[in-house]
Amino acid sequence: MKSIAKFFRLAENGTTVKRELVAGATTFFAMVYIIFVNPNILGATGMPKEAVFLATIFATVIGTLVMALFANVPYALAPGMGLNAFFTYTVCFALGFSWQEALALVFICGLINILITVTKVRKSIIKAIPKSLQNAIGGGIGIFIAYIGFLDVAAINFGAGVPSLSAINTPALILAFIGIILTVVLLVLKVRGAILIGIVASTVIGIPLGVTNLSAISFSGLGEPFVAFGTTFGACFSGFGTLFADVSRLPMALFAIFAFSLTDTFDTIGTFIGTGRTSGIFSDEDLSSLENGKGFNSKMDKALFADSIATSVGAILGTSNTTTYIESAAGIEEGGRTGLTSVFTAILFLLCILLAPVFGVVPTAATAPALIVVGVMMAGNLKEIEWNDFAVAVPAFFAAILMALTYSISIGIAFGFIFYVLIKAFKGEIKKVHPILLVSAILFVAYFVLTALTA
Repeated sequence: MKSIAKFFRLAENGTTVKRELVAGATTFFAMVYIIFVNPNILGATGMPKEAVFLATIFATVIGTLVMALFANVPYALAPGMGLNAFFTYTVCFALGFSWQEALALVFICGLINILITVTKVRKSIIKAIPKSLQNAIGGGIGIFIAYIGFLDVAAINFGAGVPSLSAINTPALILAFIGIILTVVLLVLKVRGAILIGIVASTVIGIPLGVTNLSAISFSGLGEPFVAFGTTFGACFSGFGTLFADVSRLPMALFAIFAFSLTDTFDTIGTFIGTGRTSGIFSDEDLSSLENGKGFNSKMDKALFADSIATSVGAILGTSNTTTYIESAAGIEEGGRTGLTSVFTAILFLLCILLAPVFGVVPTAATAPALIVVGVMMAGNLKEIEWNDFAVAVPAFFAAILMALTYSISIGIAFGFIFYVLIKAFKGEIKKVHPILLVSAILFVAYFVLTALTA
């Protein structure tokens, strides 16, 4: 026990093993919903859900342990909400890549994130995107995720092409709205593990409603998920075989990698800065080093490197970008201050493998409420935007709202960038636009023009 305390510097950080255990368990219950939600989202691409279930757990465990042992900070990682939606609905459905090719793109994204973490490139990227667009992207992804949640249970009807709320007269819809109400109430009451409790309770309520299929439980086939796991493990490398075979798809591939990296980078940095500064986990020197240093001069550098490693590892295992979870804040609020918190979180996730036999019993109507409430949480980023400044509001609005309206995160990002550059140009402030943002906007315009000409 003393060696553990010494390794994680518990006394130096003003914490104890017991406090770290409680914090680790709190973080676990706040984010374990992902093992049920992620397979449903990625499974839409044709990936075996059982395989994604295990890949989600393994990626979470490995990424979280790397964060714990290398950076010694109380953050947990898992396949990111929003990034998994981008993987499925934009990269696979809209851009037409296979899920194997999409995994290859995620793997490349991880390598790029490693590169920008150990060089000064990260400083340029951080400074390139204005805070208003960063917040708009985060909030827009929240709206998009909530929209997907409603669509998953057919809560939105498109009669005559006009979206409207469906009649709540089917067992699945009734269960979904019960789940939404239950989860919202639990969150308002600040019940730990509210989202997970909502999923489990909805699954149970779905039994008498005939939505939950108990025949999906199979304790005799404990090895089946591991057999399916062989389908996704290493599939990213097979994706390389066809990813760049068609030169005409290269711009779309580069765009997808850029969008993956952009979203992943700012999601992670936002989590670190938002929780690390107030808790004292990251000092002012750490934050300064993020912008001005290179290599691994601080805990922030090490944490970003661990996050980048996790993305590539997750792609090899068979899941979308593995990123640092904002739900880690729950454990930090409970007093978690070192990597030991993350170790306990990882151990609890590893034990979730035992849930594999009953994983398939969770209906979509039980996980849809989780998507909707997570969307609400992410939409909170929109409050940070200066809406009274029209020049700021327009790009932010287009970035956020078009993600849901066009069913594409990338389209939202593109229009946000384009309108930001246009407004700056007409105001005579084009020199204030960072070259990275300017080039990105030009490439987006070229993409739209090329798409129009070839349509």
